[in-house]
Amino acid sequence: MQTYRAAAALAPAKGDPIEAALSLRGKGRLEEALAALSGAEEFSQDVCVLRGDLQRELGRIQDAVSSYSTVIAFESGNVYARYNLALCLRRLKRWEAAAEAFRKLLAYDSHRDSARIGLGDCLLHLNRLEEALACFDACWSEGAQTRALFGKAVALQMLGRLEEAESAYERLLTLDPKMEEAFSNLIALSMKRLDLVRVHRYALRLLELCPESPVALQGLVAAAVERFEYESAAGYWARLARQRTNDRSRPEEDLKEGIDYHLSADMADRLHRMGRDGSGPERRAWDRATGGQ
Repeated sequence: MQTYRAAAALAPAKGDPIEAALSLRGKGRLEEALAALSGAEEFSQDVCVLRGDLQRELGRIQDAVSSYSTVIAFESGNVYARYNLALCLRRLKRWEAAAEAFRKLLAYDSHRDSARIGLGDCLLHLNRLEEALACFDACWSEGAQTRALFGKAVALQMLGRLEEAESAYERLLTLDPKMEEAFSNLIALSMKRLDLVRVHRYALRLLELCPESPVALQGLVAAAVERFEYESAAGYWARLARQRTNDRSRPEEDLKEGIDYHLSADMADRLHRMGRDGSGPERRAWDRATGGQ
């Protein structure tokens, strides 16, 4: 009897679905928490918001869109629901709808830089580059500085303003010296400018951070081939081939990462044969890259 009373004292009050759902959520029992909200007898914005949060955490993004939209229909100024609605629409890659949701949010909360960055991201996907650049430039808070500067650099790069983009990436790396995405984009940018010195430099720096980075390895292969350094090219090519073989289980979208540089079939075959069948330094380069396999 005492055990039952203790358990009853710890349990949420009967008929309070929000308390029940919050208790279950705190224990990681999200499905049960969502089911608990079905016991709500009357419409409540708090119930709808919590339902949306649980649906989002469970990956039911379209259902979360419906829940947050319901809240906004009853309380247009609910910035929490508006922000999460915009995030859900962006996650669904509904770029136009997400951009509009971020705009409406900014009409209620003009100081929210996270909304400006979200809007800028959507505009990049919509190829409305000047508008995206304006969004990133408008960010003012210290907490948004890194993300806003990265967005600005990407927008400048997509606009073809490569010197400005490179300068923005370099400033970004002073804030975050280990930002792999910045190095990857600098490699792609330098390839577009056919600046092999920079391709080589940025690729080596990226390789220090991520030894199996396909972008870094592709950049080093490209730089070595264009400079006729075939031993080095064969070694990097072998590492890239091994990395791709090991990553066959990765989703196809993840394997599309890389730079816009393609070796001819003859050159690819030559690098493979140099490493695999040759002797001397070329074979040693292959062995270093593959562990002698």
